[in-house]
Amino acid sequence: MEFFRNFRNYAIVVLAIVAGLIGIFAVSRPSGIHLTEANILVQNSDGYARPPRTVDPGAIAGNWNRVHLPYAPHPKILPKQVIDASVTPTQTTWYHFRLPAGVRPPTEAYLYIPRWKSDGEIAIYVDGVLHYQSHANLQWNGSNLPLWIAFDDTAEQKPPHDILVRLRHVRGIGGALSSLWVGSYAEVGPAYMVRNFFQAEFPYIGSWIFLASGIFALFVWFGRRQDRLYLLFFAVTVTTFIRTMHNYVGLDRLPISDAWFGWLTVNSIMWIIVNVHLFLIGVHLHRQPLLTWTIAAVTAFFAIATLPLLGRSPDATLVAPLMYPVMFLVGNVVSLHGLYWSWRVRSLEGCALAAWCLLAALLGGYDWLLQNNFVNIENVFLSVYAQIATIIAFCHIILSRYSTAVGEVERANIVLAERLAEREAELLASHQKRREIERRELIHHERQRLMQDMHDGLGSSLVSALRVVEHGKIDDTAIAELLKSCIDDLKLTIDSMEPVETDLLLLLGTLRFRLQPRLEATNIRLRWEVTEAPPLTWLDQRHSLHILRILQEAFTNVVKHAGASEIKVATRVAGGEVMIDIADNGRGFDPAVTSQGRGLHNQAHRAAAIGGRVDVRSGTKGTRFTLYLPIRQPSAPANPSDANPADIDSPASDPSPDIDRTRDVSIQ
Repeated sequence: MEFFRNFRNYAIVVLAIVAGLIGIFAVSRPSGIHLTEANILVQNSDGYARPPRTVDPGAIAGNWNRVHLPYAPHPKILPKQVIDASVTPTQTTWYHFRLPAGVRPPTEAYLYIPRWKSDGEIAIYVDGVLHYQSHANLQWNGSNLPLWIAFDDTAEQKPPHDILVRLRHVRGIGGALSSLWVGSYAEVGPAYMVRNFFQAEFPYIGSWIFLASGIFALFVWFGRRQDRLYLLFFAVTVTTFIRTMHNYVGLDRLPISDAWFGWLTVNSIMWIIVNVHLFLIGVHLHRQPLLTWTIAAVTAFFAIATLPLLGRSPDATLVAPLMYPVMFLVGNVVSLHGLYWSWRVRSLEGCALAAWCLLAALLGGYDWLLQNNFVNIENVFLSVYAQIATIIAFCHIILSRYSTAVGEVERANIVLAERLAEREAELLASHQKRREIERRELIHHERQRLMQDMHDGLGSSLVSALRVVEHGKIDDTAIAELLKSCIDDLKLTIDSMEPVETDLLLLLGTLRFRLQPRLEATNIRLRWEVTEAPPLTWLDQRHSLHILRILQEAFTNVVKHAGASEIKVATRVAGGEVMIDIADNGRGFDPAVTSQGRGLHNQAHRAAAIGGRVDVRSGTKGTRFTLYLPIRQPSAPANPSDANPADIDSPASDPSPDIDRTRDVSIQ
């Protein structure tokens, strides 16, 4: 149903256009003095002699005959006579008009000639004086262009009463002349303008617009090489542009010779037929190789046979009346073939194009009759209008395909955007799910770490205290000290949860804040000589707890066993390590004996877990405990249970001079 509805809309538009054109021509009929009778004299000549400046019709030798206009004898094709002659055989036809007696032209008078067919040159004399002559190529001289000539409008000028028209043309071809009109601008001006627009200007504008659309299609084809319809459309626009040139050129000289211009415009019809045939195949997708090769062979034969490069080739303009019937037949076959298969596949675009091509071929037959003077020469060539309709059909197909392609791209972009959005949503959900899993794992690991630290530290201390109390082997003071130690251990566990962001000094500052009150309670002075240290990229909460417990154990040993009055805390950097020194001025101890206990063993164990080591040097003047931490990421296992507490490192290479060397020992 949609197919037939669109077809009906096409038909309505076409009928409206035809009715409008008929109406325009009806209201633009000329008025004024209509010259339909003339005396005619025919002379044979050779070549093209320039017209004389003045002519007396009575002095021209020959027999004058009375004819009715329009006068258009049928052309006689004499190719052998024309080709073999060293000088072009020509014919001069004189038309003599006298304005009717008692009829006076207006003061501002114009001469209007709807059509003249010369295939040569035209000269117009007014009262015996040359008033107008053509200055164009001899064969392509604007015979489709109406003439609009203003008479002299001077103070001494008399109204014209005698008009002489001289046509010199190839012998046997041309020599046709329409009736003449003499009148004012209002009487003949609208008729000239309408005819000039529809015969010349309209084809001129349409061919340029069509060519511009073809150039656009060519650029589209550069980006879509797989769709050859755009290239064929460009070829159709070029060949149509060449073909329609004879409708609007000729008043001025052409940049090429008559032979080449005739070869282009005549053979371009077959070029159009070939491209239309291939284009229709691209629309209905039904190939017929035999028909295609036949059309190509006919096209090649005509083009080669009339090629001006060959010395004895016939002029395409002269043999065109013989070529046109063959082109008419081939054009109808192509159009009917395309219409049939487009109808079979229900392609409205193909049917419209084939129908317009068929109409153009039929109207081309009418134009052939008009060109050869079988119909009134004052009629209008019609195939150009069918060509314009064909142009519209071509443009509609290309625009439709272009719009379809753009729509497909837009739909593909929408689908791609939807898929991309779905994929992004999936990735976002997966990322959120993964982050949630990582967060849960992190919480789980942190909970396990805290539980293990509290079990090994605070839990162990509380269990030990409980057993001592149950057996009654500790007094209140010892219980208080034990509980303080448990509280300090708990505080260290809490402090280790704070983010330190690789800053060791921040971690040491936290330790100072926690332990300084306890030191002051025992009358031990703290000397804080901590300097800048490079950031430790591997330092996190887990490693922080190990460091805090190692240093806490060192402070506890000083408070409980050293009997010191001062503790000095300092930092150093050397050999890719950060060293934390805790020195006291107490009574010292024997590291060889003390290393068998659990305190130094746990410290060495924790240091190994974070890739570090500890060093204890004690003498009569005090004890120095040193924790070595690597600046780079440690390779030791992160879990203390993975470290081997039995590993013994070599003695420190830089012992303090105030400590008894005989009692030095290095414990890792």
